[in-house]
Amino acid sequence: ALAALQAGLAGRPVWLAASIHPGEEAAVAAAHLALAERHPGLLTLVVPRHPPRAPAFAAAFAAAGIASGLRSAGDRPGAAPLYIADTIGELGLWYRLAPVAFIGGSLVPHGGQNPMEAARLGCAILHGPHMDNFTELAAGLAACGGARPVPDAKALPAAVDALLSADAAELARAAGAYAAEGAQVLEAVLAAVRPFLPPPAR
Repeated sequence: ALAALQAGLAGRPVWLAASIHPGEEAAVAAAHLALAERHPGLLTLVVPRHPPRAPAFAAAFAAAGIASGLRSAGDRPGAAPLYIADTIGELGLWYRLAPVAFIGGSLVPHGGQNPMEAARLGCAILHGPHMDNFTELAAGLAACGGARPVPDAKALPAAVDALLSADAAELARAAGAYAAEGAQVLEAVLAAVRPFLPPPAR
């Protein structure tokens, strides 16, 4: 699926607004309109945190003058300038497709969403000021240069533009290295509890 999407979008600039919440769709629309002037052929991918909200998001984008396609309706990514991926279990696909990801739930006082999947899958990460649910991860990513905080919705277009205009690979590499530092945690926990577990069934 990833290879087919990459082939279909070859050469087009792409960015992702991941797990967005109500109140953030206006910021995404404004960012798309501003970015489209500087990045011809721009595709903005939007993943709602709750897929049933996709029609309301699509209506908001239409009101802003932006046509969108819906994953659940079988629309093809790239046929419209904005694509709403309103399905469950495919976020990893979109993180792999987009070099730049904005982490939703962070421009509104929700507390943000977990940025680690984006870090592991090669994204340059942006997030808003409300990362209260993941303060340690957000601080760690910022400290190593793996994520850039965006102070408010007005600053989002310039932040995305900076990464689309330059090579976002350095930011993505830093995020990936930070994520890899914690990759051994699961094995360490399993090693600690394994002596207390019954032997595996055969």
